[in-house]
Amino acid sequence: MPFLDPRQPHPITLADGTPYRETVQLAAVIDHPRMEIGDFSYFTHSRTVEETAAILAPYLYPFSQERLLIGRFVQIAREAILITSSANHAMSGVTTYPFRVFSPDTIEGYQDLPFQDTIVGHDVWIGHGATIMPGVTIGSGTIIAARAVVTRDVPAYTIVGGNPATVLRQRFTDEKIADLLALAWWDWPIDKIERALPHLESGDIAALRQV
Repeated sequence: MPFLDPRQPHPITLADGTPYRETVQLAAVIDHPRMEIGDFSYFTHSRTVEETAAILAPYLYPFSQERLLIGRFVQIAREAILITSSANHAMSGVTTYPFRVFSPDTIEGYQDLPFQDTIVGHDVWIGHGATIMPGVTIGSGTIIAARAVVTRDVPAYTIVGGNPATVLRQRFTDEKIADLLALAWWDWPIDKIERALPHLESGDIAALRQV
């Protein structure tokens, strides 16, 4: 029986049998028309489960044009935030003040502003307090350092940090990255993933191919 269950709101159970309620599986607790979230992706915060979507992506509204797409096995630390395109203000005029939002007749009146989906690949680790800016695509296997501000796309299996975030290093060689993306282990059945854990944790790509 697999020990990972995508339906569990709280995926961590402490040694004494107590659920750790501050870590939530996003797909199990979020029902948002503009979010698509893969199984086993989690986020840790100290507020209620019902507030999870608003904490993670506070500017993504049901009427937003953009989407937030999060892959499988994404790990999101406390205080991380994904700022989506609906946070933008019009900048073409004299003022950036969003007058229209203060009337129910015109609150959706900024739909003509440019928008882009924000995309987080699979097996991405977003560190404590990191900020992901609108329209960014983060490749699978990437690590975002704590407090980083990501303003541009990040290639797969890259470590970035700083404000604005810059590349610190590539995690593997180009050849290994191509192999990992082709393997796409995150799409395997969960029982196969659990059998492959020793190889996933050791980085033995040759052994992964034999699972």
